Amino acid sequence: MPTLPYWRLSGFYFFYFAFIGAFSPYWSLYLQSLQFSALQIGVLMSLLLVTRIFSPAAWGWLADHTGKRVRVVQLAAVSGLISYGGFFLGESFTWIFIVMLLMSFFWSASLPLMEAITLSHLGDSTDRYGRIRSWGSVGFVVSVVGVGYLLEIVEIIWLLWIVLGLKVGIALFSYQIPEKEIISHASGFHSIRQICRRPEVMAFLFSSLLMLFAHGAYYTFFSIYLVEHGYDKGFVGWLWAIGVICEIGVFFIMPWLMRHFRLKHILMFSFACAVLRFAMIGSWVDWPIVLILAQALHAATYGAHHVAAMMVIHYFFKGRNQAKGQALYTSVAYGVGGALGAVSSGYTWDWLGAEITFFISAATALMGMLLITWKMHSFNH
Repeated sequence: MPTLPYWRLSGFYFFYFAFIGAFSPYWSLYLQSLQFSALQIGVLMSLLLVTRIFSPAAWGWLADHTGKRVRVVQLAAVSGLISYGGFFLGESFTWIFIVMLLMSFFWSASLPLMEAITLSHLGDSTDRYGRIRSWGSVGFVVSVVGVGYLLEIVEIIWLLWIVLGLKVGIALFSYQIPEKEIISHASGFHSIRQICRRPEVMAFLFSSLLMLFAHGAYYTFFSIYLVEHGYDKGFVGWLWAIGVICEIGVFFIMPWLMRHFRLKHILMFSFACAVLRFAMIGSWVDWPIVLILAQALHAATYGAHHVAAMMVIHYFFKGRNQAKGQALYTSVAYGVGGALGAVSSGYTWDWLGAEITFFISAATALMGMLLITWKMHSFNH
């Protein structure tokens, strides 16, 4: 059996999610420093997700057509680095919109392909996925905490240079990943349309859309929400980090959980935790201990949900459908769901307030849990 390129795969995940740790929590603060409104910030942050509607499918088709998934990841990483340089050239809303759209188009290509590449390298040892993916969470924690404290002592403009360094790391590690031959599988001869027409697959994809919709306000406005309630950026960074530290723990115990619980039940539990989490954030923002407990639930609402979702996708989409399945999941969940969540939260934040916005997130997560319960009853894995 070929040696698993554990550290090369892990290194890519580390820098990829370190970029998210610097960008997702703090970029909205940079946009706020440019005097953009909540709606404008919501629109700009949604571009990271809007491009996931079509970009993964386009890059996935290119990877399947050429058979060179790693080469496509490298192309996307370098192109994303070059396009990011545009942020240093202008500060108008139109210019930032164009640069974010371009950068997001390249950035959103990498992860679905990397998930497929990693699972191909793992073969039958998919229970080791969580340990490799956990290095992405480590990168996020190091980045989100470090940047949070750094922004207490330097101007927000320095965020541009920090993120640039992380983009360089992504590009460099993309050239360390070895290609892995795609192994044919009988179900790989079914079309994507045939697979997606199965009720349990449709239910899973739509529930994933609802989960990412529910997270839209959190990813877009959580840092602004906390700062406006008097928390300093160092504490904000730790709150983000607490969630991801708990997520790392879940990645390591997921093999045990998957041996004792069905994936369907893990998904249902993660949705129940999301209902509780967003209700807590909306109701008790002035209680630090409640926020810490809410962030600990990130272990379920992202960590457990993500690993279970990867295993469901790996089960439904085999062989040459792997990259397409990952791209479809990313497009539906992170693309459509995440983008709608980010944009709609921009509207409700201004018109209805932060508390109502987070209660909408909780209600959306409840809908996802009910859908899993109702339509995935026959899924016994």
